[in-house]
Amino acid sequence: MIRILVTEAAIDLAAELEGLERAGGGAVASFTGLVRDDGGVEELFLEHYPGATDEALAKLAAEAENRWSLAAATVIHRVGAMTPGERIVFVGTAAAHRSAALDACAFLIDRLKTDAPFWKRETRGQDARWVGERESDRHAADRWKRP
Repeated sequence: MIRILVTEAAIDLAAELEGLERAGGGAVASFTGLVRDDGGVEELFLEHYPGATDEALAKLAAEAENRWSLAAATVIHRVGAMTPGERIVFVGTAAAHRSAALDACAFLIDRLKTDAPFWKRETRGQDARWVGERESDRHAADRWKRP
């Protein structure tokens, strides 16, 4: 079972973890990303292209499901305006064994950072700027490419 959601609503961690636990298997792994203040960020605003974003996330989740024989995968990404400390992303996986759940979860968060079309704007006081892709994100995503 794959669940993809792009939303402005807050992420309910307890509900999402419970859903993954009900999917079966012996292990659930998750990652929750929070908006950082990164030296004075007051607001992070995320935009996306709805059709393309959902498709990209579904494709990544399907790849993880097949590669690690997952019982379930959930990817939730917030869009719109957020402040430091708010949850921005949740990735959860359920599998028969911990190594598959952990690897699939890491794969999903690493790859969505580079493969899903999101645009981030940080606001610090009167200054607002769009944030580009980081080299560290590209490096993390590249480690999951198959030879």
